[in-house]
Amino acid sequence: MRRREFLRGAAAVVPLAAAAGQSQSGAPPTPALPEIVLPKPQLQGGRPLMQALAERKTNRNISDEKLSPQMLSNLLWAAWGVNRPGSGGRTAPSAMNVQEIGLYVFLAEGAYLYDEASHKLKPVVAGDHRAQTGSQPGVGKAPVSLVFVADLDKYSAGRAGRAVDAERQSAWSYAHCGFIAQNVYLFAASEGLASWFRAMVDAPAIAKLLDLRPAERVLCSQGVGYPAKA
Repeated sequence: MRRREFLRGAAAVVPLAAAAGQSQSGAPPTPALPEIVLPKPQLQGGRPLMQALAERKTNRNISDEKLSPQMLSNLLWAAWGVNRPGSGGRTAPSAMNVQEIGLYVFLAEGAYLYDEASHKLKPVVAGDHRAQTGSQPGVGKAPVSLVFVADLDKYSAGRAGRAVDAERQSAWSYAHCGFIAQNVYLFAASEGLASWFRAMVDAPAIAKLLDLRPAERVLCSQGVGYPAKA
């Protein structure tokens, strides 16, 4: 089923609604997953950049403690938010400003698509699917798991009269994914969080779960949360 219209939620992370809707295909009802309106990101604070670079690392030992709505808001804005509202420019670069990367956010309540322009989380599928975002043990424990998806249809029209061939589409999309992932790593270092980037993902399974189009390609994933206590 494609991304349905869901009930609008409150301005915070909210639990699954008890109401259920019937699918057009006659499938059993599924819980309605509310939209999440994120708090306005806080653009001050955190460790200085050079300290964050010095402390940037992968930490697979992540606690299951949930991030607050404000921390989640700050994380997503740092990753791929709009930092120049007048032009729609983002916190990570994009060749020819294609902006083809979709940031899917897997929480215990369900999987969402980050809407950068409105700074909201659009519901995609209910249920806890975090364990599907990587093949290594412990992937499902992090409270937030990000999945990077490239929409290659955004290349088809080209920019400034220039077409982008398939080889460049792939290379650029992985580069864009890397830029965003590094933003996540630096934010995590700045805020004392743990982060774990994963190239080993079951892309077909995630694509099926999210009901992606053929031109939408699952690239990588990244878990984020508080470091687990020793």
